[in-house]
Amino acid sequence: MSKHTIEYDCYCSDCGGSGLYVGFAEHDGFAVVCHGCAGTGKQHKKYTYEDFDGRREKKGIKRVLETNPGIGVGLGKPGDGKNLTIESFGGLSYEDWKNGKPFVLGTEMRAYSCPCWWYQCADYDKKPDWKECIFCGSFSGCEHFKNKHKCWEKFDKEHKRK
Repeated sequence: MSKHTIEYDCYCSDCGGSGLYVGFAEHDGFAVVCHGCAGTGKQHKKYTYEDFDGRREKKGIKRVLETNPGIGVGLGKPGDGKNLTIESFGGLSYEDWKNGKPFVLGTEMRAYSCPCWWYQCADYDKKPDWKECIFCGSFSGCEHFKNKHKCWEKFDKEHKRK
């Protein structure tokens, strides 16, 4: 593994190279000396990187989700009554993911999201455009969300034909 460093001078991105900053508090021809370049108009950048020689192992990972639409995932605490398993949130085992297994129908977080919510994050091209999906402020506020299993059934039928 080899490390490399790139260094260069460039125009200050904070002030556009002028050395003067005008923000929301400066009006009527006022400016302040730019903090990003100390008024020089120039920033010195230094970037160090390592050559890529393959994906690295991530210790402690058991399950990989294609995306997370904003739902807390985890098994909870013993005795909390949730009875969650590692599979409760969909996804693939870490081993399957490392070996290149694809995310297919059924690997979504179906117990906690609907097809529109999931695919808005995972693959927007697959997000359903159903007339019964109306904007209601949040997906969980949709009148159909309590019966999202029916939405998943419809989604599966539509995507098994393709």
